[in-house]
Amino acid sequence: MSPAANSLFSYRPYWAKRFGTAPVLPMSRAEMDALGWDACDIILVTGDAYVDHPSFGMAVIGRVLEAQGFRVGIIAQPDWTSVDAFTALGRPRLFFGVTAGNMDSMVNRYTADRKIRSDDAYTPGGQGGSRPDRSLLVYAQRCREAWRDVPLILGGIEASLRRIAHYDYWSDKVRRSVLLDAKADLLVYGNGERQIVEIAHRLAGGEALETITDVRGTAFIATQARDGWTEIDSQLIDEPGELQTPVDPYAAQSAPECSGKAGDRAESVVAFPRRARPTRERSVIRMPAFEVLKNDPVLYAHASRVLHLETNPGNARALVQRHGKRDVWLNPPPLPLSTRELDRVFELPYTRMPHGTYGGARIPAYEMIRFSVNIMRGCFGGCTFCSITEHEGRIIQSRSEDSIVREIETIRDTTPGFTGVISDVGGPTANMYRLACKSPTIEAACRRPSCVYPGICSNLNTDHAPLIRLYRRLRELPGVKKVLVASGLRYDLAVKSPEYVKELVTHHVGGYLKIAPEHTEDGPLSKMMKPGMGAYDEFKALFDKFSQQAGKEQYLIPYFIAAHPGTTQEDMMNLALWLKRNGFRADQVQTFLPSPMATATAMYHSGRNPLRRIRRTGEQLAIPRGLKMRRLHKAFLRYHDADNWPLLREALKRMGRADLIGNGKRHLVPAWQPRGTGGAAHRAGRGKAFRTQHTGLPDALTKKPAARRAGAARRR
Repeated sequence: MSPAANSLFSYRPYWAKRFGTAPVLPMSRAEMDALGWDACDIILVTGDAYVDHPSFGMAVIGRVLEAQGFRVGIIAQPDWTSVDAFTALGRPRLFFGVTAGNMDSMVNRYTADRKIRSDDAYTPGGQGGSRPDRSLLVYAQRCREAWRDVPLILGGIEASLRRIAHYDYWSDKVRRSVLLDAKADLLVYGNGERQIVEIAHRLAGGEALETITDVRGTAFIATQARDGWTEIDSQLIDEPGELQTPVDPYAAQSAPECSGKAGDRAESVVAFPRRARPTRERSVIRMPAFEVLKNDPVLYAHASRVLHLETNPGNARALVQRHGKRDVWLNPPPLPLSTRELDRVFELPYTRMPHGTYGGARIPAYEMIRFSVNIMRGCFGGCTFCSITEHEGRIIQSRSEDSIVREIETIRDTTPGFTGVISDVGGPTANMYRLACKSPTIEAACRRPSCVYPGICSNLNTDHAPLIRLYRRLRELPGVKKVLVASGLRYDLAVKSPEYVKELVTHHVGGYLKIAPEHTEDGPLSKMMKPGMGAYDEFKALFDKFSQQAGKEQYLIPYFIAAHPGTTQEDMMNLALWLKRNGFRADQVQTFLPSPMATATAMYHSGRNPLRRIRRTGEQLAIPRGLKMRRLHKAFLRYHDADNWPLLREALKRMGRADLIGNGKRHLVPAWQPRGTGGAAHRAGRGKAFRTQHTGLPDALTKKPAARRAGAARRR
């Protein structure tokens, strides 16, 4: 498999290019007729409403394919109870592309307590119920019923997170790769532009889909061994060093720091005789079979660790996993897009509006990103609970200044309702723009899961000067009154550049800035791969200093997670005490939700820590399981809510900390109970929601849940 890639826009356009650019990708036969089409070459099926905007995955894929000359139709949020909606555009000439949307459908439909949500930010009117559970499987089944002989390709975040055997929180079991359950022909994972363009051109050229097995960022089903490949048992993979005899794969050993020296890199080396050492490009790692993993949580943690070691496009090897009599084969991740390619993707002729079919209905996710600009992709933070690593990867892909300026000018000149305020200039992390390893050679060889944990790597360029220049240029654009930064900020990076913090605080904060310490205690933070509170304190000091210098009353809004793996009741108690000392009263709080394939999910399922070597007798983590325990952890975050006080009093007495019950400032909860609170509400696990309060802060600063979940739209 070649480490190089064709430029995304270097292919000879397909013959249908002659039809020109569609004002909007068609969703009906009438729209196809108006374009002069007798058929679609490709039909994309999505669980989201169709918004022709570069923050919505199907719009991006559709416009990228259109730029290649293909005729692309959209089936958005179809009625899945019959096949009719899936035949509305006729038979696609090349393939169906199916996605659940910008979010995993189970995350979209259910809360962390497995209760169904009443809202859906990606649906007109924000109403829930417009997509089925496990949308990818249901849509794929209906596509097969409609046109059994049409190739079926899966993609999007749900496909990325379920591309291999994975723990599913909602069924509380390990499920098979979605590729098998969907009975699809091919699965595209990660940002899919590069993969889907190559596949489309090869299919259009007459190549059979079953022969397309060499595209990076794809998974396919293999029924027999492949010639020319050396298979490596994942349980023989050892830590870095010279070639040696096989050792116990569960021997405890910590991963070393990243460096440019081959002997120091956290590189997996197989214990083959030196003359038999296989080439990395033709090596495939044999993961434990699904039938083994589903009954062995410890081995599941081992498999998760191996998978995450093979995520750097510069050195990742192929993976293969047996499911029954068939193998699911995962090619290495796709190569990141260059700045020039990314610019072109974002500057395709999007209308930046929802499809006219919706008649002006409000789509919350669109409203949130309507006047925002995505300046980069990827995140090298490696937070174990986050899905960005599994989908976008940790290599930062940045747009050029000129491209960003052109998009803002397009918003200014064409987007209805623009008042001169750009609501966000950011991405998965606001301040990783143009940050990268100082050495491409080291970057290609590195196997660390994070560039900033346990400390910032010495090889990481943390210069914020390009971002400062970008901010200053954007502020000078005619017709732009304000440019805000609303994406999450990596404050441990920001403190490396006080000039950046000053620029941000002085010009780009709209009253409050959200950051995510996630916890205060070292135990949970080490399982999240998040920095300690020292970095938060340092950033807060700079934030307060520069806000005062600017003559502005501004506030930091920290987010915290309850019930994360590795968190004890004492940890949550100490976090609650920190919140009270600092005057925070959180309204909307986040309870850990085990998303498929995340490292923290492997911790939740196995009780082991995949950040270290796995062994059956090794470290076992505290895992907050069960509704009662998870509610207690959440109650500590909302210590000020009177409905939580009976639960907290019981817990504090059990923990031997009854000294924290009383009516003084040093106490966490009072000894008295207001009339109409606690009692039945406590026993039922319910309680009325209190508004956000914070010393000196205006009311209701925290976003509603649907809007917070919709923030993923900008990052997909």
